[in-house]
Amino acid sequence: MSGNDQSLPASNRQKPSGAQNRATGGFLASFGVSVEPDLLKQALTHRSWAYEHGGAPHNERLEFLGDSILGQAVTVKLYTDFPDVSEGELSRYRAALVSSVALAEVARGIGVGPELRLGRGEQLTGGREKDSILADAVEALIGAVYLSTDPATAAQFVRDLIGPLLDDPERLTVSLDPKTGLQETAAALGLPNPAYTVVGEGPDHGRTFTATVELDGVVGTGVGTSKKAAELAAAREAVLGLRDRDRSRGRTQR
Repeated sequence: MSGNDQSLPASNRQKPSGAQNRATGGFLASFGVSVEPDLLKQALTHRSWAYEHGGAPHNERLEFLGDSILGQAVTVKLYTDFPDVSEGELSRYRAALVSSVALAEVARGIGVGPELRLGRGEQLTGGREKDSILADAVEALIGAVYLSTDPATAAQFVRDLIGPLLDDPERLTVSLDPKTGLQETAAALGLPNPAYTVVGEGPDHGRTFTATVELDGVVGTGVGTSKKAAELAAAREAVLGLRDRDRSRGRTQR
């Protein structure tokens, strides 16, 4: 794509053919969107790769754009689909849906990881599975779709991305924001905020972390390639364990 094309409105730019789109990002084919090849390549380029290749364009500007589009589309979607939910609850839903955990889950679901262009260091440390890198790439892809098409198409793309996460609203706090859910449970029980114990193992380029958290006698354990990922997994297990216990007690009492 030439520099002149970049400055044109999306409606006047030459769109890539279906074959071009599949060749540069087949994981987007099911969404029915055509992304300009140069923008798609940029959206999938991490700054570590750009640094190793003479300061080539990377995805941070597209991420900035996509973050804004994502927030607006999610807000409208939640407002429309949950007419009886309070503002506070809607805010929690939105925070969960735009979190790195949620966006990383989306990225894994559509196969973004293998498409990323990463520097050697990030490849050696499992960058294709890092929540932060995957989430940033999803936001950059949203930005690329916006620039390649139009606002309505970009908003629909966002709705298609988050649709599976909205199938079960309870997952918004259990699976996508489990640490907040566990803190709220602790507060409701009059207990202090849960404390996490994290242990790292393995070499620096392939380190794994195991986190443990306990609340009201229920223990959650999680493993991840970062401390944050391990803590989220542990919190998720603890929240689910507490809910299963409470449901079991309810059935016993009846």
